[in-house]
Amino acid sequence: MAVTYTNRKGHTYYLCQGLTKTGKLRYYFARKPKEGSPDQLPEGYKISESVNGIVSLVKDRPQLILPQEIESVEAVLARHPKGRDYRVAVQKNQIVIYERLGPDIDTLSVIFGKISAFQSDAMKARLQEQLDKMARFSPVLRFILIDPEERKFTAERWSYMGDINDWIDIGESGNIDNLARRQIPKLGTDDFCELF
Repeated sequence: MAVTYTNRKGHTYYLCQGLTKTGKLRYYFARKPKEGSPDQLPEGYKISESVNGIVSLVKDRPQLILPQEIESVEAVLARHPKGRDYRVAVQKNQIVIYERLGPDIDTLSVIFGKISAFQSDAMKARLQEQLDKMARFSPVLRFILIDPEERKFTAERWSYMGDINDWIDIGESGNIDNLARRQIPKLGTDDFCELF
């Protein structure tokens, strides 16, 4: 039986293997099984899904970010008025917050409010579920672990200013609880754009 994984969008992927141009074994996921697909994960690897639903095989390395640090960021994000429009991902020594691209159900309700589908709470809930499934996310804020002993982080935000499409330091560092409480409430506001 081939190794399969179903992502948040409901698509099932099959683990496949092939050879690189230099003859090395490589693994990848495809929507259809291929001949000779492995029936178990290679040792030392695990399946990873990005916030945008991309499925990949990654080395199973010790996590540098502690579970309570992730929980701290998620708890502050859950209190944000638009918290459902954000996702948290851990990448090596970083906690990255992604923002939904495009409209949410509240925005669509304002635009299409007179249409009967937007007047039923049950239909709105189903539409929101579909929007969540198909949503795309872009990184906007990250906390980087700079001192593993002291558990000290620094904060950066994504910049869209002119020629600068990159992360910029917002000049703040400290423990993750304080950074999250100070920076996450600014997401989606004018104050966030002024951070640098």
